[in-house]
Amino acid sequence: MIFLRTGSNLERVLVGGGFAFTSELGPPKGADPEKIRSKGVLLKDCSDAVNITDNQTAIARLSSIAAGKLLLDMDIEPVIQITCRDRNRLALQSDILGAASLGMKNVLCLTGDHQSFGNHPQARGVFDIDSIQLIRAFKMLRDEEVFMSGDKLRASPPKLFIGGVANPFTDPPGASLLRLEKKIDAGADFIQTQAIFNVHRFAEWMDEVRDRGLDRRTHILAGVSPVKSPRIAARMRDVIPGMDVPDGIVERMEGAQDPLEEGFQISLEIMKELKSIKGVHGMHVMAILWESIVQRLAEEAGMLPRPRV
Repeated sequence: MIFLRTGSNLERVLVGGGFAFTSELGPPKGADPEKIRSKGVLLKDCSDAVNITDNQTAIARLSSIAAGKLLLDMDIEPVIQITCRDRNRLALQSDILGAASLGMKNVLCLTGDHQSFGNHPQARGVFDIDSIQLIRAFKMLRDEEVFMSGDKLRASPPKLFIGGVANPFTDPPGASLLRLEKKIDAGADFIQTQAIFNVHRFAEWMDEVRDRGLDRRTHILAGVSPVKSPRIAARMRDVIPGMDVPDGIVERMEGAQDPLEEGFQISLEIMKELKSIKGVHGMHVMAILWESIVQRLAEEAGMLPRPRV
């Protein structure tokens, strides 16, 4: 018998032994709901769930929870991101109860990019708790029906499929594995990884994950990020912390007659390799400002049709 905590579509796919496919949607810098709906249409039929970023890179945008409600109204299952940067523990717990009351079942817990990287560098970061503590807090609400303070809930607990993130490319590698294990111990039902370009290095990291039995305790979704231009590829390699983009990928993009097509083919090759790595339970595609490519990626990678469970 399959035990489901929430009955979310993403949980059903993963717990049922399927290979999940999720995608990402970045809310706009404004209040226009059509920006969400138009992207949702592109992702609906190829995704088990759609991940909504929460003020990604510390840039103020439409709320991930509000965007999640817009997707629910379109019969699209959201994974709402919640970061610790912008809220204290009161607001974090209040927001997740509000999201659950609106029907949202999947949450991805992040500490959040430092505010100095965004468009409000003068903002005061909260960081009352970190992502590991946030995962634990949401698990307490769900399973123990208590707040972080120890106070009991006086209404129904939130039904949550709880996720965290992992970066296989941090140095030393053991640090990321220790942090991954702490998130699993705290209650992470699934893990989304940093975008993968160096598949060999990721495969070595997964060897360690399997040796520690961590792949049997959570569901790991490997991150994929299609690149649109040589400039973006070089920036990911040279500027963005925590990324491992081999020189060969940048050189392919620089030498391509059609960089968009080359970026697509690179992602497709990576996806096919990731599917063969034991312990990987799915993929998460982060097509930043390129949501229109996700359907084709899913199709050519053999991920369609998606199961309806």
